[in-house]
Amino acid sequence: MKGLIGNSLIAKLLPKEKQYDVRDATLKGFLIRVTPNGKMSYVCQYSRGRRINIGQVGVLTPAQARDKAKQILSQAVMGLLPEITSANNNLTLKKYLASEYELWRQSNRKNGKDDLRRLKVNFLSEFGDHLLTAITPLIVEKWRTARINEGIKPVTVNRDIHVLKAALSKAVEWELIPEHPLQKLKILKTDSIPKVRYLSKEEEQCLKHALQTRDDELKASRQRANEWRKERGYECFPDLENVTYSDYLAPMVLLSLNTGLRRGELLNLHWDNVDLERAVLTVVGDTAKSGKTRHIPLNIVAVNLLKNWKLDTRGHHLVFTNTKTGKAFGEIKKAWISFLKLAQIKNFRWHDMRHHFASKLVMAGVDLNTVRELLGHADIKMTLRYAHLAPEHKANAVAKLV
Repeated sequence: MKGLIGNSLIAKLLPKEKQYDVRDATLKGFLIRVTPNGKMSYVCQYSRGRRINIGQVGVLTPAQARDKAKQILSQAVMGLLPEITSANNNLTLKKYLASEYELWRQSNRKNGKDDLRRLKVNFLSEFGDHLLTAITPLIVEKWRTARINEGIKPVTVNRDIHVLKAALSKAVEWELIPEHPLQKLKILKTDSIPKVRYLSKEEEQCLKHALQTRDDELKASRQRANEWRKERGYECFPDLENVTYSDYLAPMVLLSLNTGLRRGELLNLHWDNVDLERAVLTVVGDTAKSGKTRHIPLNIVAVNLLKNWKLDTRGHHLVFTNTKTGKAFGEIKKAWISFLKLAQIKNFRWHDMRHHFASKLVMAGVDLNTVRELLGHADIKMTLRYAHLAPEHKANAVAKLV
């Protein structure tokens, strides 16, 4: 976008979802940067990929900013590169995370805690004492090569670098640094349609059988414990004989397999968002990864298990409440790993239940767009990973040649 930078142009500029630049029509290298929060600043690009912030719109007039830009550009031609004189030129990654970024990320991103953990685990020991402007593509490239040589998968390394680049992008937006130091760093190419892990019919039967076995064992164990306590005059634990499920794991797993809910969506699900009469479950935007509310029809298996679980846990606002804390579960990894050993199922993550849900729909002939809507994918590209599970569509296309 170009225009003559002056008061009349500035008055017309409106913030957008993403930061954008408006370049001056007469002075090459002079521009205005507009951030999503409406903040505007004058910027001078004195060479390719090199910029410096001149000042805020409102503090400097367009004429003053233009004169400053001319001065910077003329000095750059003579080889006199401008120095960053901001108070933030000594801002290290460690200091930036602690003083600026950490609180914002936790407050404004659903996966903020996980992202911060990635940043601290992967980058603080390596680059924590580096200035933000000193985190160059070269040193990150060396770090990436070392990680790949250690056997870390490229997709995992890419995910780590995405988090680092996002943190630095915010520093640019907040004008703590003049330009993104990793803007030229390219992400590793990976398989855009990776292999999808879902349960075979035999594995699914083993999983459901193991859930029942585990429930029966927990109920039997509770009964033995209460008999022991009763004999000694101790207060008995709540009886499990009259409940459908001995604890949270079985209904969590069965609901995941029949709805495709993400783990975070499942753990933060409220009874207010479950309509058993209409057989519809609502994932509200506050807990959805996409930030958008979606509605998932419940099949008979999901309806029955939720009805039984509601009777077993009446009085709670959350569908799944950690009885020790009275709040949502933070982690269920330990119980999941123990259960997989009981079920004798290998290489199956909790998130793979979501893949199983989608895979079974596609193999049953459900179109990909409907699967996308049920999963809450913002883009059909994410759903295309399941396309190969519907081979009849390609077969029908090739058959038309005959």
